[in-house]
Amino acid sequence: MSLKKKIKKELIGTSDYPSNKIFTISNFITFTRLVLTFVFLYLFITNENRYIALIIYAIAASTDWLDGQIARMTKTVSWLGKMMDPVVDRALLFTGVLGLVGRGELPIWVCILIIGRDVYLAGGNLIVHRYHRRPIDVVYTGKIATALLMSGFSLMLLGLPVVEGPQLFDASVTAFPGLNGQPVPLGIFFVYAGCVFSLITAVLYTIKGAFAIRHALQHPEEEDIDFLNPEIDDSDEPYGAEVAHGSGGVE
Repeated sequence: MSLKKKIKKELIGTSDYPSNKIFTISNFITFTRLVLTFVFLYLFITNENRYIALIIYAIAASTDWLDGQIARMTKTVSWLGKMMDPVVDRALLFTGVLGLVGRGELPIWVCILIIGRDVYLAGGNLIVHRYHRRPIDVVYTGKIATALLMSGFSLMLLGLPVVEGPQLFDASVTAFPGLNGQPVPLGIFFVYAGCVFSLITAVLYTIKGAFAIRHALQHPEEEDIDFLNPEIDDSDEPYGAEVAHGSGGVE
């Protein structure tokens, strides 16, 4: 049987207790980012104008942090936004990656790593969801990875500035452009950093998922809480007072 958790009304819309609202400013920004993603992809693959495509990509990428900040500041964090935001981020990343790989401007292993990581996390999420109903919160290293990758792809799409990287490999090693002493767009180094943070994020999600499964197995009664439709407490009593009132114990 599903239980309803009683919480204070003012907590609805926070990161811990997202609302069921659909039409919010932050969700509109996220949806706009998705639309811009498809506009960018069309312009990029049809060779309409590389620089206009870049501007659209950069605008879309810059909204990644904006929707989350607005949602938290206005207490309009929603379940739809929490689910849609990472999906839209991935769509924007994939279009940039596939476009650059298709043009031969990005090593294919970067594409395999990014897509492979997301497939791994998607599979892991399905496993965790069998035991733990509540979605796992986004980790900040994932946001850093997304910011680095989007910045790197934007610079690579522009193709400027071109710099000479350190010669860690022989010039014949083409799998690591910029690390073989050859001049490359600066963005490739942001991409490399983003790949590192992507791997760190995968490890952190794996750890969080394992803890979530273990906690669900140890406390299955907590998984019955209906977190999507909590019971709203409209009383004027401060949040947490009910805990204090019951802290005296039983004789």
